[in-house]
Amino acid sequence: MKIPIVFGSAGDPVGSGFVKSLAHPGGNITGFSVITSDLAPKHLEMLLTMAPKLARVAVLMNPTTENHPTMLKNIRAASLGTGVKILPVEARTPQEIENAFSMMAHDKAQAVIVLADGFFNQQRRQISELAIRNRLPSVGSFGEYAEAGVLMSYGQNQADQYRRAATYVDKILKGAKPGDLPVEQPTKLELLINGKTAKALGLTIPQSLLISADKVIE
Repeated sequence: MKIPIVFGSAGDPVGSGFVKSLAHPGGNITGFSVITSDLAPKHLEMLLTMAPKLARVAVLMNPTTENHPTMLKNIRAASLGTGVKILPVEARTPQEIENAFSMMAHDKAQAVIVLADGFFNQQRRQISELAIRNRLPSVGSFGEYAEAGVLMSYGQNQADQYRRAATYVDKILKGAKPGDLPVEQPTKLELLINGKTAKALGLTIPQSLLISADKVIE
């Protein structure tokens, strides 16, 4: 007997070989994907809106995460014509995160983009504290980052994503086949700004970001 599988947050379910296509997963697995690679350039844009004079932006990436090279490539493409130098820094353990921020300071980075990653999400408080300590405006993909002290986050609501995944479990329990349920993508993206962190960094939040924000954490 095959046990049906519903994933709640997959970065690239087709590229990872989980499903044949988003519309027709086939097999015994389906669920909900996340938008990460396409959002990475938006994160750079947001940092430049917050601090227009940025010239050197670090990108914290995990060498074990499959889609991080694609995300870095998209950020570099978005940086063309902006005069911003992109500085990739790798980490896969808490100590390596510490070392990564030391490297950012050595390379005179002025801000940091935290690529979407399960391990980074677990270490989001460590990352936010290091970013503030090094006076680096920071941006991540999920609201949990901003809640933990990262300056900004822009992406899908993960809690909502998993609630939606539960509806697929319900459908399967009522007889639906996983392979017939299309992989769904996020329907809403949220911008969160941590006002406390902005004050700690001496930054004034631009009106354009305030208007767009779903939540400002004070």
